[in-house]
Amino acid sequence: MTTLLTTIQAGTAVLTLNRPERANSFNFEMVNELRKALIEAEKNPQVRCVVITGSGKIFSAGQDITEMQRGTEISYRDHLDKTYNPLILQIRKMGKPVVAAVNGPCAGAAFGVALACDLRIAKSSAYFVVGFGGIALAPDSGVSLLLPTYIGLGRAQEYFYSNKPITAEQAYEWGMVNQVGGFNFQALVKQIAGMLATGPSEAFSAGKKAFNEAVIPKLEHVLNFEGILQEEAGKSTEHREGVAAFLGKRKPNF
Repeated sequence: MTTLLTTIQAGTAVLTLNRPERANSFNFEMVNELRKALIEAEKNPQVRCVVITGSGKIFSAGQDITEMQRGTEISYRDHLDKTYNPLILQIRKMGKPVVAAVNGPCAGAAFGVALACDLRIAKSSAYFVVGFGGIALAPDSGVSLLLPTYIGLGRAQEYFYSNKPITAEQAYEWGMVNQVGGFNFQALVKQIAGMLATGPSEAFSAGKKAFNEAVIPKLEHVLNFEGILQEEAGKSTEHREGVAAFLGKRKPNF
Protein backbone atom coordinates (compact mmCIF):
# COMPACT_ATOMS: atom_id res chain seq x y z
CA MET A 1 0.00 0.00 0.00
CA THR A 2 1.37 3.40 -0.98
CA THR A 3 2.07 5.78 1.87
CA LEU A 4 0.79 8.78 -0.07
CA LEU A 5 -2.27 9.16 -2.29
CA THR A 6 -2.36 11.88 -4.95
CA THR A 7 -5.40 13.20 -6.79
CA ILE A 8 -5.57 16.23 -9.09
CA GLN A 9 -8.84 17.99 -9.76
CA ALA A 10 -9.81 21.53 -10.70
CA GLY A 11 -6.26 22.84 -10.43
CA THR A 12 -5.66 21.34 -6.97
CA ALA A 13 -3.36 18.46 -6.06
CA VAL A 14 -4.60 16.69 -2.94
CA LEU A 15 -1.83 14.76 -1.18
CA THR A 16 -3.21 12.33 1.40
CA LEU A 17 -0.97 10.83 4.08
CA ASN A 18 -1.87 7.16 3.96
CA ARG A 19 -0.61 4.99 6.81
CA PRO A 20 -3.92 4.57 8.68
CA GLU A 21 -2.69 1.47 10.51
CA ARG A 22 0.03 3.68 12.09
CA ALA A 23 -2.11 6.79 12.67
CA ASN A 24 -0.66 8.23 9.43
CA SER A 25 2.67 8.61 11.22
CA PHE A 26 5.62 9.53 9.06
CA ASN A 27 8.27 7.03 8.13
CA PHE A 28 11.19 7.66 5.79
CA GLU A 29 9.19 6.41 2.81
CA MET A 30 6.24 8.72 3.40
CA VAL A 31 8.45 11.79 3.85
CA ASN A 32 10.18 11.00 0.57
CA GLU A 33 6.87 10.37 -1.21
CA LEU A 34 5.52 13.69 0.03
CA ARG A 35 8.64 15.55 -1.10
CA LYS A 36 8.46 13.93 -4.55
CA ALA A 37 4.76 14.76 -4.86
CA LEU A 38 5.42 18.40 -3.97
CA ILE A 39 8.14 18.58 -6.64
CA GLU A 40 5.76 17.12 -9.22
CA ALA A 41 3.01 19.53 -8.19
CA GLU A 42 5.41 22.47 -8.52
CA LYS A 43 6.36 21.37 -12.04
CA ASN A 44 2.82 20.58 -13.20
CA PRO A 45 1.25 23.63 -14.92
CA GLN A 46 -2.21 22.16 -14.30
CA VAL A 47 -1.65 22.37 -10.53
CA ARG A 48 -2.09 25.80 -8.98
CA CYS A 49 -2.73 24.80 -5.34
CA VAL A 50 -1.74 21.88 -3.09
CA VAL A 51 -3.72 20.40 -0.19
CA ILE A 52 -2.08 18.08 2.36
CA THR A 53 -4.44 15.96 4.46
CA GLY A 54 -4.65 12.58 6.18
CA SER A 55 -6.59 9.42 5.41
CA GLY A 56 -9.44 8.43 7.69
CA LYS A 57 -10.01 10.48 10.82
CA ILE A 58 -6.38 11.39 11.62
CA PHE A 59 -4.10 13.96 10.02
CA SER A 60 -0.88 12.45 11.40
CA ALA A 61 0.65 11.40 14.72
CA GLY A 62 4.06 12.71 13.60
CA GLN A 63 7.20 10.62 13.35
CA ASP A 64 6.79 6.87 13.66
CA ILE A 65 8.77 6.22 16.86
CA THR A 66 9.15 2.52 16.12
CA GLU A 67 11.14 3.37 12.98
CA MET A 68 13.58 5.40 15.07
CA GLN A 69 14.07 2.49 17.47
CA ARG A 70 15.14 -0.05 14.86
CA GLY A 71 18.76 1.09 14.86
CA THR A 72 20.96 1.54 17.90
CA GLU A 73 23.05 4.39 16.48
CA ILE A 74 20.51 6.65 14.83
CA SER A 75 21.60 10.27 14.57
CA TYR A 76 18.56 12.46 15.13
CA ARG A 77 20.29 15.41 13.49
CA ASP A 78 21.13 13.35 10.42
CA HIS A 79 17.56 12.09 10.29
CA LEU A 80 16.18 15.64 10.39
CA ASP A 81 18.65 16.76 7.72
CA LYS A 82 17.33 14.02 5.42
CA THR A 83 13.62 14.32 6.19
CA TYR A 84 11.76 17.14 7.92
CA ASN A 85 14.21 20.01 7.49
CA PRO A 86 14.21 19.85 3.68
CA LEU A 87 10.47 19.11 3.68
CA ILE A 88 9.64 22.20 5.76
CA LEU A 89 11.86 24.40 3.60
CA GLN A 90 10.35 22.90 0.46
CA ILE A 91 6.82 23.81 1.58
CA ARG A 92 7.85 27.36 2.47
CA LYS A 93 9.77 27.88 -0.78
CA MET A 94 7.09 26.40 -3.00
CA GLY A 95 5.62 29.08 -5.24
CA LYS A 96 2.15 27.55 -5.22
CA PRO A 97 -0.10 27.87 -2.13
CA VAL A 98 -0.05 24.84 0.18
CA VAL A 99 -3.04 24.19 2.45
CA ALA A 100 -3.07 21.83 5.43
CA ALA A 101 -6.53 20.25 5.65
CA VAL A 102 -6.28 19.00 9.23
CA ASN A 103 -8.99 16.36 9.37
CA GLY A 104 -8.08 15.00 12.82
CA PRO A 105 -5.32 14.80 15.45
CA CYS A 106 -2.03 16.39 14.40
CA ALA A 107 1.12 15.98 16.50
CA GLY A 108 4.89 16.32 16.57
CA ALA A 109 6.61 16.58 13.21
CA ALA A 110 3.22 16.57 11.46
CA PHE A 111 2.38 19.70 13.48
CA GLY A 112 5.50 21.28 11.98
CA VAL A 113 4.36 20.29 8.49
CA ALA A 114 0.93 21.83 9.08
CA LEU A 115 2.46 25.01 10.48
CA ALA A 116 4.73 25.31 7.44
CA CYS A 117 1.74 25.35 5.10
CA ASP A 118 0.33 28.68 3.95
CA LEU A 119 -3.14 28.07 5.37
CA ARG A 120 -4.61 25.62 7.85
CA ILE A 121 -8.21 24.45 7.64
CA ALA A 122 -9.19 22.29 10.61
CA LYS A 123 -12.11 19.99 11.19
CA SER A 124 -13.97 20.96 14.35
CA SER A 125 -13.00 17.67 16.01
CA ALA A 126 -9.29 18.07 15.16
CA TYR A 127 -6.66 19.04 17.69
CA PHE A 128 -2.93 19.74 17.79
CA VAL A 129 -0.29 18.39 20.18
CA VAL A 130 3.30 19.65 20.27
CA GLY A 131 4.27 16.16 21.38
CA PHE A 132 8.05 16.35 21.62
CA GLY A 133 8.21 16.99 25.37
CA GLY A 134 6.21 13.84 26.03
CA ILE A 135 9.21 11.75 24.95
CA ALA A 136 11.81 14.22 26.28
CA LEU A 137 12.80 15.76 22.96
CA ALA A 138 13.17 19.38 21.89
CA PRO A 139 10.79 20.78 19.27
CA ASP A 140 11.87 20.22 15.68
CA SER A 141 10.39 20.47 12.17
CA GLY A 142 10.29 24.25 12.57
CA VAL A 143 7.85 24.11 15.49
CA SER A 144 10.15 26.20 17.74
CA LEU A 145 9.84 29.12 15.29
CA LEU A 146 6.48 28.66 13.61
CA LEU A 147 4.32 27.89 16.65
CA PRO A 148 5.25 31.05 18.64
CA THR A 149 4.94 33.04 15.41
CA TYR A 150 1.26 32.08 15.28
CA ILE A 151 0.20 31.86 18.93
CA GLY A 152 2.89 33.77 20.87
CA LEU A 153 5.90 32.60 22.83
CA GLY A 154 4.08 32.17 26.15
CA ARG A 155 1.40 29.90 24.76
CA ALA A 156 3.91 27.96 22.66
CA GLN A 157 6.06 27.21 25.69
CA GLU A 158 3.04 26.31 27.81
CA TYR A 159 1.80 23.76 25.30
CA PHE A 160 5.28 22.35 24.76
CA TYR A 161 5.80 21.91 28.52
CA SER A 162 2.31 20.55 29.25
CA ASN A 163 1.76 18.55 26.05
CA LYS A 164 -1.91 19.56 26.29
CA PRO A 165 -3.96 19.45 23.09
CA ILE A 166 -4.83 22.68 21.32
CA THR A 167 -8.39 22.37 20.06
CA ALA A 168 -9.41 23.52 16.61
CA GLU A 169 -11.46 26.35 18.12
CA GLN A 170 -8.55 27.52 20.30
CA ALA A 171 -6.25 27.39 17.28
CA TYR A 172 -8.74 29.50 15.30
CA GLU A 173 -9.13 32.05 18.09
CA TRP A 174 -5.34 32.42 18.36
CA GLY A 175 -4.83 32.79 14.61
CA MET A 176 -3.05 29.49 14.04
CA VAL A 177 -5.94 28.03 12.05
CA ASN A 178 -7.63 30.05 9.30
CA GLN A 179 -10.99 28.27 9.17
CA VAL A 180 -12.80 25.54 11.11
CA GLY A 181 -15.39 23.27 9.52
CA GLY A 182 -17.77 20.65 10.87
CA PHE A 183 -19.97 18.58 8.57
CA ASN A 184 -18.97 21.03 5.80
CA PHE A 185 -15.21 20.49 6.29
CA GLN A 186 -14.53 18.91 2.90
CA ALA A 187 -16.62 21.50 1.10
CA LEU A 188 -14.79 24.27 2.95
CA VAL A 189 -11.40 22.87 1.95
CA LYS A 190 -12.55 22.56 -1.66
CA GLN A 191 -13.88 26.12 -1.65
CA ILE A 192 -10.64 27.63 -0.31
CA ALA A 193 -8.46 25.51 -2.60
CA GLY A 194 -10.63 26.60 -5.54
CA MET A 195 -10.16 30.24 -4.62
CA LEU A 196 -6.39 29.78 -4.49
CA ALA A 197 -6.29 27.76 -7.72
CA THR A 198 -8.06 30.50 -9.67
CA GLY A 199 -6.08 33.37 -8.17
CA PRO A 200 -3.05 35.30 -9.53
CA SER A 201 -0.38 32.59 -9.21
CA GLU A 202 2.63 34.82 -9.86
CA ALA A 203 1.47 37.38 -7.31
CA PHE A 204 0.76 34.62 -4.78
CA SER A 205 4.30 33.30 -5.25
CA ALA A 206 5.82 36.75 -4.81
CA GLY A 207 3.68 37.40 -1.74
CA LYS A 208 4.82 34.15 -0.13
CA LYS A 209 8.45 35.13 -0.67
CA ALA A 210 7.74 38.51 0.91
CA PHE A 211 6.10 36.95 3.97
CA ASN A 212 8.99 34.51 4.35
CA GLU A 213 11.54 37.32 4.28
CA ALA A 214 9.54 39.59 6.59
CA VAL A 215 8.45 37.09 9.24
CA ILE A 216 10.58 33.91 9.15
CA PRO A 217 13.87 34.80 7.42
CA LYS A 218 15.86 32.62 9.84
CA LEU A 219 13.86 29.43 9.28
CA GLU A 220 16.77 27.50 7.77
CA HIS A 221 19.06 28.52 10.65
CA VAL A 222 16.42 27.51 13.21
CA LEU A 223 15.92 24.11 11.57
CA ASN A 224 19.66 23.49 11.77
CA PHE A 225 19.77 24.55 15.43
CA GLU A 226 16.80 22.32 16.24
CA GLY A 227 18.80 19.43 14.78
CA ILE A 228 21.77 20.18 17.05
CA LEU A 229 19.52 20.24 20.12
CA GLN A 230 17.66 17.10 19.06
CA GLU A 231 20.90 15.19 18.59
CA GLU A 232 21.72 15.74 22.27
CA ALA A 233 18.18 15.18 23.51
CA GLY A 234 17.97 11.90 21.59
CA LYS A 235 20.93 10.52 23.56
CA SER A 236 19.50 11.34 26.98
CA THR A 237 18.23 8.90 29.60
CA GLU A 238 15.06 11.00 29.77
CA HIS A 239 14.37 10.31 26.11
CA ARG A 240 14.90 6.58 26.56
CA GLU A 241 12.46 6.61 29.45
CA GLY A 242 9.98 8.71 27.46
CA VAL A 243 10.03 6.28 24.54
CA ALA A 244 9.76 3.24 26.82
CA ALA A 245 6.77 4.82 28.56
CA PHE A 246 5.14 5.73 25.25
CA LEU A 247 5.54 2.24 23.85
CA GLY A 248 4.44 0.73 27.17
CA LYS A 249 1.42 3.05 27.32
CA ARG A 250 2.33 4.33 30.77
CA LYS A 251 3.28 7.64 32.38
CA PRO A 252 7.03 8.38 32.08
CA ASN A 253 9.12 8.65 35.23
CA PHE A 254 11.37 11.61 34.50
